[in-house]
Amino acid sequence: MGRNTRKRRSSMATKAVAASAALALGGGGLIWANFYASAHESNDGAQNQTKAASAQVATIQCPDVGQQLTDVPDGARAGVDKELADLDKQITEAYSRLASTRQAQTGDSGFVNNSILGPLKSKRTAVIDRIGIDIRRVGGNAPGNLAELAECKGMAAEQPETTAGGQDQGQDQGQDQGQDQGQDQGQDQGQDQGQDQGQGQDQGQGQDQGQNQGDNGNGAAGPVAADFVDINQVQPNSRGLQNGLAANGGGGSAGTFTTKCGVNENNLFNSDNLIVAPGVDNGAHHTHDYVGNQGNTAFASDDDLTKAGTSCENQGDKSTYYWPVLRLQDGTQEFDAGDLGGGAEGNVGKILKASQAEIKFVGNKKSDVVAMPKLLRIITGDAKAFTNGDANANTSFSCTGFEDRQVTDKYVICPEGSQVVRTSNFQSCWDGQNIDSANHRDHVAFVQQDGSCPNNFKAIPQLQVRLVYDVPAPTVENGQVKAPYAVDGFPEQLHKPITDHNDFINVMDENLMNKVVTCINDGQNCQ
Repeated sequence: MGRNTRKRRSSMATKAVAASAALALGGGGLIWANFYASAHESNDGAQNQTKAASAQVATIQCPDVGQQLTDVPDGARAGVDKELADLDKQITEAYSRLASTRQAQTGDSGFVNNSILGPLKSKRTAVIDRIGIDIRRVGGNAPGNLAELAECKGMAAEQPETTAGGQDQGQDQGQDQGQDQGQDQGQDQGQDQGQDQGQGQDQGQGQDQGQNQGDNGNGAAGPVAADFVDINQVQPNSRGLQNGLAANGGGGSAGTFTTKCGVNENNLFNSDNLIVAPGVDNGAHHTHDYVGNQGNTAFASDDDLTKAGTSCENQGDKSTYYWPVLRLQDGTQEFDAGDLGGGAEGNVGKILKASQAEIKFVGNKKSDVVAMPKLLRIITGDAKAFTNGDANANTSFSCTGFEDRQVTDKYVICPEGSQVVRTSNFQSCWDGQNIDSANHRDHVAFVQQDGSCPNNFKAIPQLQVRLVYDVPAPTVENGQVKAPYAVDGFPEQLHKPITDHNDFINVMDENLMNKVVTCINDGQNCQ
């Protein structure tokens, strides 16, 4: 697997994160906290009974400061974005500490609050204060409740009930896992590290994971058995999210435009996010696939994007289309196994490249569409939906041959001969003025229930991205999932499927955008 040739920038702070992560390395990835079910999930299987009394802190839930910043003056945007990225890094560091101190937590009921959440609040308070200063410095008004967003909470998760044997079984499982991971990691480290992890003499991780955390043997924080569903168990047309598969393309503007940009044959990967964290290395804390624009890094200017090459067949489309990679957690040491954004932050296993990446623009059910402005940015879905809640969740999983069945909060298990499908249908109403907004959402909107745009918003071509993958079907036995796949994500999001998301920056030239609009409004199917 190739890597993006951009040299990874590394500050002392990011090196410190990697160093703390290395304390819990196993098979190239962090031994992150791993639980059977989340606070938002349940499982009815008799073999997977859980005990409420055994609930622990599974991850860290912090208010999303960025979503509260709806009016940041342009002059403060760059500084605020960097501060928001620092908040994300603080959460990652705190979660790393949460995951690597399980033994200490079992002996001290106040450990998480005193040693992790308390210091985190102090650090967040300082950053939030700086955000307010940045906004006021250029004449803006910072929200009055910013200080209230500093405090984070522990998110509990019930754990699988242990069978007879309890601690011994946990130690055996942890020891076996530690040895296996050590061997996978290499002969020079292998058995000693594996034995130490298994016996739990240094950190107690082997014992903790075997006894308490229901580890799936993948060395990462999920996914777990409850995150998967057999596609045959999903009811047709049952996707319940408000944003849904939007009612686009009908009597108003029924045409389509398809752009062919490949499946990342150039192996362009990085863990940046130019939209949310411009100028910040590893701003996403997870690795992205890129098709289209080949100059997309956190440090790319608008001019850089306009001048960059493109993987699209139509060279007039230099738009950037990117999404978190899908991985098979099979112990493969990928090119980023030791990197921030990759294995050092719990994103482990073989990167699965899509066999198909279908990128299509469709119309509006009620009206004609207008041209998207150049450099318009749109994010659909929410990379933090596990801790934020599902208000902005908007991607779904399905299987070929079953695409009338879409599910957002589960990964799907497809029958033999069927492939996994990821679908993202973007917001398709624009405020008519801005190419972005402070929280990266308010300048665009989804169509309303009848397919029309909200007041004063204009219908634009709706981007639909359909990704198809050849994924070996995972198996679920005795409450454990074997050979799972998962999207990359922020470490504290525990690889939950509801955190899937997709990103787009429009860098089509004027002639091509006009062609897109004409095709859609005239009811043609163009490419």
